[in-house]
Amino acid sequence: MSMVYLLIGGNRGDRIGYLRKAVIEINRKIGNIIQSSSVYETEPYGFKDNCLFLNQCLLAETDLLPLDILKKSKEIESSMGRIRKSGGYESRTIDIDILFYDDIILHETELIIPHPEFHKRNFALIPMSEINPLFVHPLFGKTILNLLQESHDTNKVVKYSETLF
Repeated sequence: MSMVYLLIGGNRGDRIGYLRKAVIEINRKIGNIIQSSSVYETEPYGFKDNCLFLNQCLLAETDLLPLDILKKSKEIESSMGRIRKSGGYESRTIDIDILFYDDIILHETELIIPHPEFHKRNFALIPMSEINPLFVHPLFGKTILNLLQESHDTNKVVKYSETLF
């Protein structure tokens, strides 16, 4: 079994409902979720929008390989109404990002692990630090807590609710 850290989030429609459904689908299609952070309400990152995001970090045990997790994640997103319009940042019903897969470093055309922008985003760092603040980033050799302390992200990240499962 491998351990995968995922970040789920969205800012369109029934935000909490979409997170709940994503948790159910991830449990069914990707692996058993063994830990989750609280849900956080966050400002959009990289673009302007009046709708705030809800984000949550999940830790799951999986038998799937990283590219299979990516495929299943995109299937879940699509089934929940996610439409990818551009290569840039945009509003969405649900987004599932692979943050870490064990301690591997993977650089494929369609997938980079660890997530290449993770360390710059408090909306990912804060929920991840709630689950495992001492996890060491395999590229930087720093804990999640260290990366959060070094972050220059000024976007608001506010606890919205406790865990969903």
